[in-house]
Amino acid sequence: MVYSSLHTHTTFCDGKDDIETFCRSAYERGFVSLGFSSHAPICKKTGLASDWHIPEDRFQAYLDEVRSARLRWEGKLSVYLGLEVDYIQGMIGPADRDFQSLGLDYLIGSVHYVIPPDGSPPFTVDEPLEEFGPKVREHFGGDGEGVMEAYWNAVDAMIRAGGFDLLAHPDLIKKNNRGDRFFSRKSETYRNHLQKTVDLAAQSGIVVEVNTGGLIRGWTDEIYPEPRFLRLLKEKNIPLTITADAHRAEHLGGYYAEARKALLEAGYTQAVLFGGRRQGRPVWTGDPL
Repeated sequence: MVYSSLHTHTTFCDGKDDIETFCRSAYERGFVSLGFSSHAPICKKTGLASDWHIPEDRFQAYLDEVRSARLRWEGKLSVYLGLEVDYIQGMIGPADRDFQSLGLDYLIGSVHYVIPPDGSPPFTVDEPLEEFGPKVREHFGGDGEGVMEAYWNAVDAMIRAGGFDLLAHPDLIKKNNRGDRFFSRKSETYRNHLQKTVDLAAQSGIVVEVNTGGLIRGWTDEIYPEPRFLRLLKEKNIPLTITADAHRAEHLGGYYAEARKALLEAGYTQAVLFGGRRQGRPVWTGDPL
């Protein structure tokens, strides 16, 4: 198994280490490649306040610094320039023309926000539990199932809209749901949502990430996606790549052995590695587990 990660956050957004520190750490850990994926600017487009997306006035510097790192590390570490773009229906998404025109190596599509039915501003499903719980009560009338439905509907809408290469932490909605606090993951409704998302992903041709970030930061007891989800993905032979969703250089490679084990148990014999873009399309190669 070759070590790589396309999901990396630096001090340009909510990460704690700079680009060079990440590159040095990846090289020392034997990584063959590292992709940077800052949270795309969001405030100007959506009117939402955020301290974890890259500010508009630092965006060009981010692009320039990753490109500079790619040149510095050529021949030692393949460095890729990406962006993680949030999907909020009617406000922002990976398929937006301004993101598509940047000439990036890849785009990650992710859903963090749900739109409340009461017309209040969107909020994130992975924010601290002490903030998430009150918002569910206030803006969804305490309907945790409704939040879950809103999340999966947003994921499906993003896949239909397209414009991205890698689907991030597809079952992020489980982060605050330990013990089925807000909704049941054992229900037929939840299982049907997993299957629908898998079917859409299969039709789209995207790659899904196996994300160890929840384990690294102690937020979850398992990787994203959960074992049942992985088995459904395998039934459709959807390609997967392992990422750390690293916010510190020390996170690189964290819980990769657990991710490999989960993939093998789901029936996978290989993951995929990103090899850049050719003629506008991403290149993925098989990586035996």
